[in-house]
Amino acid sequence: MVLTTSPPTSGQEQRQWVRRRPGPQSAAAAVAAAVSMGAYCLAMAVHGTYPFGGRSRAVNDLGNQFVPFHAHLWDLMRGGTEGDLFFNWGSGYGVPFLADFFTYLMNPFSWLVALFPRDRVELPVFLVTLLSIGLATALMTVWLGRLRPGPPWPRAALAVGYGVSAWTVSNGFADPMWMWGLVAFPLTGFAYDWCLRRRRWVSGTLLVAACWAGNFYTAAMATLGMGLVLLVRLLLDGRPRPVRRRVLLRAASMTAVGVALVAPVLTVTFPASRASQPGPEVHYPGPPALHDYVAHLLPGGFHASAPQISVGMLPLVLVLAYPFVRRVPGRERAAWCALLVLVAASYVWTPTILLWHGLALPNGGPYRASFTLTGMLVAVAWSALTARPRPRELLAGVGVLGVLLVVAGFSAYVTAATWTLTVVGGAVVLALLVMAARRRGRRARVAVTGALIGTVFVSTVFTVLSVTEQRDRDEWWRPKRTLDAQSSAARRAVEARNRWPDLRSEPGPHEFADNDPLLLGGQGGSYYSSYLPARTAQTLRALGAGWYMAGRHTVGFEDPVGRAVMGVGSYLDHGGAGGFTPRSADAAPVVTLRDGAPPAAADTVFARQEQVLGARVYAVPDARPVGGAAAGSRPDGSWRLSRGVRSTFAFTCAPGTSAFAYVPWFSGTLDALGTAERLSGGYPMTNNGLVPLGTVPAGGEVVLTLTGDRAQDVPRSPVGCLDRDELGAAVARLRASAPTRVTAGGHTLAAVFPARSSSGTAVVAVPAVRGWRCSVDGADAKAPGTLDGLIAVPLGPGASRIACAYRTPGLSAGIGVSGVALAALLTLVSVSSAPPGSRRRAVRAGAVRRLRRLRLRLRLRTR
Repeated sequence: MVLTTSPPTSGQEQRQWVRRRPGPQSAAAAVAAAVSMGAYCLAMAVHGTYPFGGRSRAVNDLGNQFVPFHAHLWDLMRGGTEGDLFFNWGSGYGVPFLADFFTYLMNPFSWLVALFPRDRVELPVFLVTLLSIGLATALMTVWLGRLRPGPPWPRAALAVGYGVSAWTVSNGFADPMWMWGLVAFPLTGFAYDWCLRRRRWVSGTLLVAACWAGNFYTAAMATLGMGLVLLVRLLLDGRPRPVRRRVLLRAASMTAVGVALVAPVLTVTFPASRASQPGPEVHYPGPPALHDYVAHLLPGGFHASAPQISVGMLPLVLVLAYPFVRRVPGRERAAWCALLVLVAASYVWTPTILLWHGLALPNGGPYRASFTLTGMLVAVAWSALTARPRPRELLAGVGVLGVLLVVAGFSAYVTAATWTLTVVGGAVVLALLVMAARRRGRRARVAVTGALIGTVFVSTVFTVLSVTEQRDRDEWWRPKRTLDAQSSAARRAVEARNRWPDLRSEPGPHEFADNDPLLLGGQGGSYYSSYLPARTAQTLRALGAGWYMAGRHTVGFEDPVGRAVMGVGSYLDHGGAGGFTPRSADAAPVVTLRDGAPPAAADTVFARQEQVLGARVYAVPDARPVGGAAAGSRPDGSWRLSRGVRSTFAFTCAPGTSAFAYVPWFSGTLDALGTAERLSGGYPMTNNGLVPLGTVPAGGEVVLTLTGDRAQDVPRSPVGCLDRDELGAAVARLRASAPTRVTAGGHTLAAVFPARSSSGTAVVAVPAVRGWRCSVDGADAKAPGTLDGLIAVPLGPGASRIACAYRTPGLSAGIGVSGVALAALLTLVSVSSAPPGSRRRAVRAGAVRRLRRLRLRLRLRTR
């Protein structure tokens, strides 16, 4: 470690200075990236995690949602899907897609999927996380040198703690797009450092734009975090206040223009978020106990009770020693320590939690912004290291570490791995730092630095392995199947029956992974996204489809009428040698024609299905309580069931019809027609949808027994009996009036009908979300009507053609803002690149034009 013992020079910008050597900074950054990625991969290999273990675990190891999203990105890049960036025909029976693309797939490493076969798309998804770790570590190595000059190799050792922090292995890895936030923090640091030096405003603006384009959610956190670092640096800056104010103004303008350059990521996602199905209601339980929070500074644990902020033992020992390092002025120590404490406190106070997370409590954990604190911890550790802490100062820091261990010993976070990593790792780090503090020859310094990097590598492997093993004990991480031989066969089966846009080929109802339609192709009802439109979720629920996650994860129809009205001509059923069985369904076309205007909305799921179908196909008998404990009738006609008590109902239907139960929020056991089924409904999280019961026997009586897990209500008429002959006749009538031609583009759909003398309504089996506009016979396009939530386009007399197109709300406004920002940026570039004389003439000419406009306004007013 090339550190000197020369005394500080007060009043200079660099108070604790080092002997500068033209060290191999690029090599150090590369080594830091290699150490972080190598340690992560080695831990995954020892644990047997994909891609070093079996592929059966890949979906869970890489994130249930995001392997299918990347498979869909592969399709978009290779032309293997019917949709485009604006609309996704394959999921949710047709949903907007641009907001999902901006949020989930804009990490630049995500686009590596184009270089791999589709059936190996899990590997580039793994590389998104791995390469983000490497790039973030390398950038942090360089940025620490901007924060305070010093030798590059110790910086590399510290930067590994940032790249493979507890946040990375506990939060970030499962959401590949979030890993760009890890990159954005040091990138924003470069931009703001240029503001301090009053240089490269244009380059800094482009860096901010790159951060926000890659993932605006975590980039906002990184910008806020680095903004706080900039404020501390300005507070400690010795320049006059006007100069510091200009630095702040420069940083603010750089950020504003950089964000404006990528405005569509905000103007598209914000309206999409407002229009989305509300997620599960989130209540912040309050700050974690002090011992839990303190415990999360230590390595090797996995517990979601507090922010994940561990950065390893080398940075932690230096941070704890920092308040005692006398070579650092007291004002500077106080400022940085106050920053760490205030940021740590801001993670557990509801108003500031909202500020970090875009004014909304996140579903799934309120501590997603904690990677910014890991960066600040590493920055303070570097400041301590460049000041060459004395052995007694390091021992004081280790003493504080002992106190933390005593306090944290009561936390469930602390495991045997935590004790080993802290005690053994802390002792090794202390010994090496003490050796580095003494005057030794170059070989000794190189040996100590190499030992530090080796210690960081070994402890990082052990930490990642410990956290991964603890994480996999969680039931949520039980593996699902993903792109294997069976799912590839399922994809081929879906493609073989694909008749879009006349009919749909549904890849459900089984699940290989979340978002099966993105993984397997076809046009299914399943979709899992934070941007799933509320209109889509509510439309499908009202027609009898189920959902999870309070409606943010829809599933396809599993009943004949639902499939018929949505144009599902084929689907993959449960069972079979490959885990699925291809089946055909009797379905109406995706676009149909109805006489007259759409009727008023019906009040039961059976009536709504009949209304969309345009025919009576159900008998809905009254429920008669029989046997068991009688259910209590509610004022609205629904039935109140007691917890754990069997309630039996009888229904009379025509023999040979098919019985279906609609108990959407029921949780418990359902027995009917000789079969029992376990349901896990619960408002609003899980909706069971229509449940097939079987064929009504010769006696015509259906007996339904419900044993609930809790006191709950079921509908007044929970059973409907379907006449399949009537359903077949209704479908035949819709086919007879079907369009002669239907065409679908990436986000458009058109249909041509035979010429008619009377008017009617064209119904498109797609949820009528905001953004659709339809025209009739080439007339001006306007928002369509609806038939129970589906697109309905009234036709005038003699009309024969409809054309519908989806326009992403907010996209035009975002493009306009980006255009203005780009014009301003180009103007600044052209002015700044002009010769000084031309620049002065341009400025004078602009001033003369403004003065002339002002005079003209004054003349007009005096008249």
